[in-house]
Amino acid sequence: MSTKHRKGGLRQRLRPMLEDLDSPSGRRFALVIQTLIFLSLVSVSLETLPDLPRGWRRLLDVFDLMVILVFTVEYVLRVWVARRPWRFIFSVYGLIDLAVIAPFWIMGADIRALRAFRLLRLVRVLKLVRYSRSLNHFWHAWRLVRADIQMFAGFVAIFLYLSALGIWHFEHEAQPEAFASVFDALWWAVVTLTTVGYGDLYPVTAGGRLFTMLVVLLGIGLVAVPSGLLASAFQEVRRNERESRELERKRRKGDGSAKHPENGY
Repeated sequence: MSTKHRKGGLRQRLRPMLEDLDSPSGRRFALVIQTLIFLSLVSVSLETLPDLPRGWRRLLDVFDLMVILVFTVEYVLRVWVARRPWRFIFSVYGLIDLAVIAPFWIMGADIRALRAFRLLRLVRVLKLVRYSRSLNHFWHAWRLVRADIQMFAGFVAIFLYLSALGIWHFEHEAQPEAFASVFDALWWAVVTLTTVGYGDLYPVTAGGRLFTMLVVLLGIGLVAVPSGLLASAFQEVRRNERESRELERKRRKGDGSAKHPENGY
């Protein structure tokens, strides 16, 4: 057997493990990666302890190195087995995988200004989306309603600006320090429109209070709209998955019947 054929066969064996969560090898590999991600996040948290012994810090550094090496090998293998490598590299998952490992290899040059990239270790949690079927449902649901939510986000941005401008108009003279500019009022608009209401900025004039009541009522509806869009899209994804599984189950059952006819023909 030629080297080319052996490499092609190895790709075929590795592809289900790396790309198919429904295969046994894919589920086992996903479990290993999920465990590493969880432990690496715990490691990041432990490193923040001020009185952590030096020995433990060295152990955490070694563990972090091991995790990076595993993720690097995983990334290289994914590029290798991909049918369209460049498409994978510039996909969302490919860029997330690259963001996880790139800071470590870049920092190997000991460029101190790049140490801030250590924060990108938190991007590892995004890798969980690939290895969790439930999180994948949310990802597919987002893709279904992405255009609607983007349009809605633009509308919300306009409404935030109008809310900030309106409250500044009502409260600027009464509270010149609290509402010195529209930018100060924008903070109030965000916490009010999202119905958080920290209470650090609040209207004291009659017009400002009436305007705030209107913003709060509209804010309740604005917050509910994207939630409803995602919920309906999530239900559609789950329904499509159930239908796909049912069709696959019937297909396999039909294949089994064809191979083992009851009447012996």
